[in-house]
Amino acid sequence: MEELWVRYLHFLGIIFLASMLAIENALLTEKLKAETARKLVLTDAMYGLSAIVTLGAGLILWFSVGKPSQFYTGNVIFHVKIGLFFLIALMSLIPTIFFLKHRRNESPEIQVPRYIMRIKRLEATLLLLLPFLAILMARGYGMTS
Repeated sequence: MEELWVRYLHFLGIIFLASMLAIENALLTEKLKAETARKLVLTDAMYGLSAIVTLGAGLILWFSVGKPSQFYTGNVIFHVKIGLFFLIALMSLIPTIFFLKHRRNESPEIQVPRYIMRIKRLEATLLLLLPFLAILMARGYGMTS
């Protein structure tokens, strides 16, 4: 029963993560109003929190409950999936720093560099690969032993 709750938490984290990323992409424009910038800071914080929940539940599934850890450890696709997750997390630091830097900006509009918008779009695109990799893993692809 514990495994079901951890898997449920893992899926909720994933859904929330994707939702927050979609909201960020919807709010992000070349020129932000101060109010929108504050909303982006909150949304980005929730995005980060959902990534932590997703990662935490995933680690519990890997090392504690459910399938034996060798199911994950011995799978090349799993390592690609984890690497991609961390790549997305690292990429998200750049927009997060930008959002935090401008959260108290008093000017009526904030100019957003194009690379910030490109990073957020790329994060969303790369996130689409993670479920595909999970499907491949579930079907047994990538097992080295």
